Amino acid sequence: MRSRPGQAGIRAARLARAGALALGLLVASGLATSTARAQEFRSVAEAVAVGHDGPSAKSKRLWLLGRGYPLQVAVSIEGWTKVRDATGALYWIENRSLSTARTVLVRTPVASLRESPSDSAPVVLRVARDVTLDLLEPAQGEWARVRHRDGTSGFVHANQVFGL
Repeated sequence: MRSRPGQAGIRAARLARAGALALGLLVASGLATSTARAQEFRSVAEAVAVGHDGPSAKSKRLWLLGRGYPLQVAVSIEGWTKVRDATGALYWIENRSLSTARTVLVRTPVASLRESPSDSAPVVLRVARDVTLDLLEPAQGEWARVRHRDGTSGFVHANQVFGL
């Protein structure tokens, strides 16, 4: 026959349940915060940068990247940043090869730069796939203001580019 728990045992059980609930809420709020956080992007700062399979100059070289190529930051440690490119590939790149200058990469066969952020606005330039554009203003809704290397600026729809 089991004995009935005393008041101290009941209080301890209640405290344990409350602590577990509080811990669960903290974890859930931390996850919600991290997923709501804006994605961080960098661009290649050098004429050519090397993407590695690990955070070391001795690791296998996977990719050569040109100046301005946009990369999404996954994590940074000790002089290296793990990045994701427009294809979804992950690799490491030295921090000194990265810039905070924001660029985007055209991912559709042709992207239309428009005078204003509207599908009905006049097209000022058509840009081919894999061309990088300087990001002039962060995306507001579905549109971002960008500049082509020839100096033409306009608005591009977010679904046509990588880097936002």
